[in-house]
Amino acid sequence: MKEISVKELEREDKDSYILVDIRDEGSVLYGMMPNAISIPTEQFENNMEEVSLKLSKDKKIIVYCQRGENSIKIAERLNDFGFDAYNLKGGFNSFLLESLSKEEESEEYKKSVEESIRKKFHKSIFSPFAKGCKNYELIQEGDHIAVCISGGKDSMLMAKLFQEIQKHKKVSFDLTFLVMDPGYNEQNRALIESNAKKLGIPITIFESDIFDAVDTVEKSPCYLCARMRRGYLYSKAKELGCNKIALGHHYDDVIETILMAMLHGGQIQTMMPKLHSTNFEGMELIRPLYLVREENICKWRDYNNLHFLQCACHFTETCSTCHEDGTTSSKRLETKKLIAKLKENNPYIEGNIFKSVENVNLSTVIAYKKDGVKHNFLEEY
Repeated sequence: MKEISVKELEREDKDSYILVDIRDEGSVLYGMMPNAISIPTEQFENNMEEVSLKLSKDKKIIVYCQRGENSIKIAERLNDFGFDAYNLKGGFNSFLLESLSKEEESEEYKKSVEESIRKKFHKSIFSPFAKGCKNYELIQEGDHIAVCISGGKDSMLMAKLFQEIQKHKKVSFDLTFLVMDPGYNEQNRALIESNAKKLGIPITIFESDIFDAVDTVEKSPCYLCARMRRGYLYSKAKELGCNKIALGHHYDDVIETILMAMLHGGQIQTMMPKLHSTNFEGMELIRPLYLVREENICKWRDYNNLHFLQCACHFTETCSTCHEDGTTSSKRLETKKLIAKLKENNPYIEGNIFKSVENVNLSTVIAYKKDGVKHNFLEEY
């Protein structure tokens, strides 16, 4: 199998090759290599003739996935069809690490990122963040919040927003920027540490063996992994004197969860802005990005030329986040596409989905659950 490294690719004439990102659309949201075109893996598997029209046999075809593993088969398939195809060693992750190695951390850069939050993205990001914190009473006097950082765009932005709102001094609270290493490889951990240093986020890292623990689990490993992650985060946060953990779920996560619960779970429920822990007394979970749109998070990331982890899970390359409900990234992507399709005919569809769980009329509901007890409309008919 012919392979090429990121450094070798940089020495190539840009007109001599076509760079192809074969990751799914959910992964592409986390960023692509410059000048790459997106052709998801399934297109190579299902419609090679159409793919061939997008490429050229007069140029090298460089394909990459997240870690340089799935793309090997695609490069081999392209070679079988007469293309001069190469696999990018290490995939998108190798590009991220190479980019970081060239970037110098500076106080000026950190200040420019913070200024972008205060000015350019004040209306689209900081205001809905502050509104969510106020409306749902997420930050209170004397809180010590463990800001949980996975290494992705959402949690890194959340950390910067907490730093910014703390400067306003309207409420006195403490922050600990908590990173759990569940068994990352050396590259992924280095990427998290580099981004945190670059952004001026003083992270506290602790290790766990979650990846090893779920390595042999065949059924719903993501569900088990997510539940274990939360337990470890609660435990460490409490040990450090925190009373809350903050997770980086955003508005789009919320509306996708609502729709998925209906379509795949046969129930009406949502991702709550805050929750009391049932296993760790006195601890709460909060979601400060509850009203922040993913589109604007991506714009902030790209404006500041930032590159983050998508998912460091070694089970799959397409896992965008670990959701405790066990849903797969493919279901989330399917739901995201459905919402986008519905929005073509109704621009208010996203807001309506969100408001649907604020406007539940119990007199028109056949049955509902309260504290684990099911109630039926016939009880009061």
